[in-house]
Amino acid sequence: RAARTLVDLSPNVMYPEAVADYARRAARGTKVSVTVLAEKELAKGGYGGLLGVGQGSVHGPRLVKLEYAPARAAKHYAYVGKGITFDSGGLSLKPPASMMTMKSDMAGAAAVLATVLTAAELGLPVKVTGWLCLAENLPSSTATRPGDVITIRGGRTVEVLNTDAEGRLVLADGLVAACEEAPDAVVDIATLTGAQMVALGARTFGIMGDETVRTAVAEAARAAGEDGWPMPLPEHLRPSLDSKVADLKNIGDKNGGMLVAGIFLREFVGGTDGARVPWAHVDIAGPSFNEGSPYGYTPAEGTGAGVRTLVRLLEDAAADRG
Repeated sequence: RAARTLVDLSPNVMYPEAVADYARRAARGTKVSVTVLAEKELAKGGYGGLLGVGQGSVHGPRLVKLEYAPARAAKHYAYVGKGITFDSGGLSLKPPASMMTMKSDMAGAAAVLATVLTAAELGLPVKVTGWLCLAENLPSSTATRPGDVITIRGGRTVEVLNTDAEGRLVLADGLVAACEEAPDAVVDIATLTGAQMVALGARTFGIMGDETVRTAVAEAARAAGEDGWPMPLPEHLRPSLDSKVADLKNIGDKNGGMLVAGIFLREFVGGTDGARVPWAHVDIAGPSFNEGSPYGYTPAEGTGAGVRTLVRLLEDAAADRG
């Protein structure tokens, strides 16, 4: 319900700082700790994706870290959620009709918040770290321009050629931060691409990433009663992200756009001591928001897509405690 509520609330009510405050309130009285980074902390930490996307709005970006760390935890999973509280497209402005549901562009962050709180409520013997990457993407005289180069946390540079491909920029910051803690696996969840709906429709989310985690997420989705489908990350699409002035561009080949976005995110999945953190990416662009009538247990508007899958993934990890 928390994820659905956050998605349903209007963007003039749920801007980044407000979502951060909501997370603090929701975690009170639980075993979940909350840390919020505002603009000064983001600048000091080198979170150029969040700052670049959010700099066109009077509502500054936020990075919210949620941590549930039970004693003798079996494993550590990190969840990274896209939290664009409203997406106009920035200077690469969307058509008006495409903006009407853009309060839902923070459904990934809402799913992560709900999942961490649920893990704590269930007392699962798994450490869970949630990262809510929150920004409002608006056009203004201070907004990021097409052609700007931004620096993601960790130092990699991105040439921003389309400011409406912003979710991958905030997730890049979150993925780098999440991987710095060397969890056993990291999963990001996002309303990332319209190409997801072209490929899989409005009820089936795409699952990409390393085969082991991708398979585990797909099995968790099936067991939880959600419709997710494994998708590839073809290497022949990677060169389309090459840039002449930065490490990579934020857009590439138009064909296979969902997969190109996943390949972009993969560039920011790291680790420590040379060991890369196993990773999966879940694109919930269609399933996160139901523009039609309710069906089954799915309501109109915010659906809470992904929460059951992410919780089941933690339950599966706990069952493998061994």
